[in-house]
Amino acid sequence: MSPTSVAVHGSGLTCEVVASVAREGVFVTVPPQAVEQARQAWEVAREVAGRQAVYGRTTGVGANRNVTIEDDDAHGLRLLRSHAGGAGPLLASEIVRAMLVVRLNQLAAGGSGVDPEVLGTLAEVINRWLIPPIPAYGAIGTGDLTALAATALCLIGERPWQGGAGGPRFALRPTDALAFISSNAATLGEAALAVRDVTELLRASVPVTALSLLAVRGSAEPFAAPVHEACPHPGQRRVAEAVRGLLPEEVTPARIQDPYGYRAFPQVHGPAVDVAEQAEGIVVREINAAAENPLVDVANRTVWHNGNFHTASVGLALDSVRAALFQTAALSAARLGTLVEPSFTGLEAFQAAPGEPGSGIMILEYVAHSAIADIRRLASPAALGSAVLSRGVEEHAGFATQSARATTDVVTAYRTALACELVAAVRALRMQGRTPPDRLGEVYAQAADALDPAVEDRPLDTDIAAAADLLPRIAAYGAY
Repeated sequence: MSPTSVAVHGSGLTCEVVASVAREGVFVTVPPQAVEQARQAWEVAREVAGRQAVYGRTTGVGANRNVTIEDDDAHGLRLLRSHAGGAGPLLASEIVRAMLVVRLNQLAAGGSGVDPEVLGTLAEVINRWLIPPIPAYGAIGTGDLTALAATALCLIGERPWQGGAGGPRFALRPTDALAFISSNAATLGEAALAVRDVTELLRASVPVTALSLLAVRGSAEPFAAPVHEACPHPGQRRVAEAVRGLLPEEVTPARIQDPYGYRAFPQVHGPAVDVAEQAEGIVVREINAAAENPLVDVANRTVWHNGNFHTASVGLALDSVRAALFQTAALSAARLGTLVEPSFTGLEAFQAAPGEPGSGIMILEYVAHSAIADIRRLASPAALGSAVLSRGVEEHAGFATQSARATTDVVTAYRTALACELVAAVRALRMQGRTPPDRLGEVYAQAADALDPAVEDRPLDTDIAAAADLLPRIAAYGAY
């Protein structure tokens, strides 16, 4: 159960908390110590800018880094206006809200040098569910400049929030403009939502696989502890143990050896678990970091010009997640293939109604493979791209933004493919007149209650949707 409120203070933010704020409207607060932390950074930033050049405060940006900016110059407003030039469809509200809470946490960490009063304003924006219009195109993994510039224009009252809603205004100082927008908060917010969803779906895959294994009278041998002690990859061992914990104690297999969809499940699903956990760790590290450029160092009363804005680690981690998800999604489709075969289920072909030459669940394979084709397409590594920008001064990009977006889309496709398998497994067990025992029986009962028991030929779209909605509820049964 999500908390009703969460204190944002620059550390301890998790992907789960980001999701609860972005999707469920959990209330955010900013403790006084976070405001004080930001205030100290703000004072140091102004102090240092008074004695030396500070990128974005006393100078232009990008190739204009050597252009000196006067204190009373309107450079900050020009910067916001010129950088709020994104294009394409608007980002989903939940992604924008994830961006806002991530940026709030980053600012609370200190290091940006932004006026600390903006923290309270951002918290109000989040709590009032105000959404700045953020176009999808504009970032390449080295800073979500267009997204945050558009947000800043809403804050200063120059642009309306989505829907024309009125909201709080904040007079962002010209010298604070770059400090506010120099962040990957949108990319990181979307990444946080995506890895949270990936983790949930990977866990849901375990009970779905166990139901399929039972429906085809598969062997429990591939999940035995000695097998995985002999090849002790961490994710593989944990996945095998999780499946083992769901299977009945006595399973009489119909075959000496099952197809790879069952026999190699721990070896394929385990790596997906491993890379997802690695990606989550990287994203959590980033959303709690003061990854600012320049970085205000309060302890040493100085600033550091640096490259922490580059999210290569995030992009590479998410690229790995998508590749791993394709592998395990392909196994789900393989298991689905066995669930339409009479030799595996003892039922009519395609689990058609008894005595009828019907199509039964034939279409589920088409739907699953359609979704998996998208996973395969989206698994292409975004990190293989690069760009040279700003008159050659910014000569590299990791495209973590595109990696995060691709991972969001893969989540939808994987959820669909897994839902197809769940529909088929539950239907097979129901037609066989078999009810699993214990915890797997609880999963089956929830699915059987949600899915239509009719077996005559009929549209299965509502079944797929119901199964997809059920996956978050059964994910807890697949905890490893």
